[in-house]
Amino acid sequence: MSSRDRILARVRRAVGERGPEPEIPRDYLRVHGVRTPAESTDLLAAHLAEYRAKVHRTDEDGLPPLLTRLLAERGCETVLVPPALPPHWLAAAAGPVRIHDRAASTPSELDRVDSVVTGCALAVAETGTIVLDGGPDQGRRRITLIPDHHICVVRVPDQVVDSVPQALERLDPVRPLTWISGPSATSDIELDRVEGVHGPRTLEVVLLGAQ
Repeated sequence: MSSRDRILARVRRAVGERGPEPEIPRDYLRVHGVRTPAESTDLLAAHLAEYRAKVHRTDEDGLPPLLTRLLAERGCETVLVPPALPPHWLAAAAGPVRIHDRAASTPSELDRVDSVVTGCALAVAETGTIVLDGGPDQGRRRITLIPDHHICVVRVPDQVVDSVPQALERLDPVRPLTWISGPSATSDIELDRVEGVHGPRTLEVVLLGAQ
């Protein structure tokens, strides 16, 4: 028996047999206001910008040249891609070398990659939050935490919800959920802001279909 099994066994003995879980009242507001899909997208964009993310809008035809331009502006030589990123998103013949997400990649190898491009699971308008769940177009959590530059594509309006309660209803709780509100940042006791501590220093969000 492992230490984990022994600890869990002690917890079970301490709590004893329990009956059915009581129903939790959910009488809070599920959303603050009524919005059209366009208004929700505008609110998401405003909150993302407030968190210092860079927001871009384009359609399917404009996405490949936009991604090419964003990567070129940073001088990217390598870009990390999840296993099921749509191939046409990075269709340019010339551009950064594509690094594929591999389980064998070490943190040091990922740290040497210039950028990562992913999709997302959802985006929450009221909080300006992007949610990743490790889906095929997003890859494993660490590929979006170690590289210094993350470009995340959000399909609008399909992947935009107004509120966190609405998001939770659509997300699978057993998946590895990562909630991102702007670039990674922290502040010390004197409120000196430092970016890029727990994740990418630069977050760019592309609202796809929001032309």
